[in-house]
Amino acid sequence: LLQKYGYTHLSAGDLLRDERKRPGSQYGELIENYIKEGEIVPVEITISLLKRAMDQTMAANSQKNKFLIDGFPRNEDNLQGWTKTMDGKADVSFVLFFDCDNEICIGRCLERGKSSGRSDDNRESLEKRIHTYLQSTKPIIDLYERMGKVRKVDASKSVDEVFEKVVQIFDKEG
Repeated sequence: LLQKYGYTHLSAGDLLRDERKRPGSQYGELIENYIKEGEIVPVEITISLLKRAMDQTMAANSQKNKFLIDGFPRNEDNLQGWTKTMDGKADVSFVLFFDCDNEICIGRCLERGKSSGRSDDNRESLEKRIHTYLQSTKPIIDLYERMGKVRKVDASKSVDEVFEKVVQIFDKEG
């Protein structure tokens, strides 16, 4: 889907997990501790990984200059760091917000945890993550909502229904 619209998908979480596993990483242990506690990794680390991935993508193909950044910004600090580092280099077209009930999210993540091997796919970490989301991330979504940049998808629906709604959004947004 993203290739059809010319987007490169970058997952902040995947970049952090990959960096955590990378031999010799100066950030590995730090990232692991933040993830395990359900807390947000310091913005400088996340932005440096995102910027590196964006730069590498565009260096390989200058036409690939549209990115779907998954799981970022997560708090005010992330947003300020993004603005400071990327101002004039990248514009946020819209925020794709998957809205879903907390218990449904927990159930899905616990199911994923049976095979994911992720250290944060357990109820205790998930409840901490929900607390962090409500305290830190929801206000950022609200801010983008006031700017008219949020495109909301009811993620409690089936995979096919969610996908169809996402396609409609990308058809409209381009």
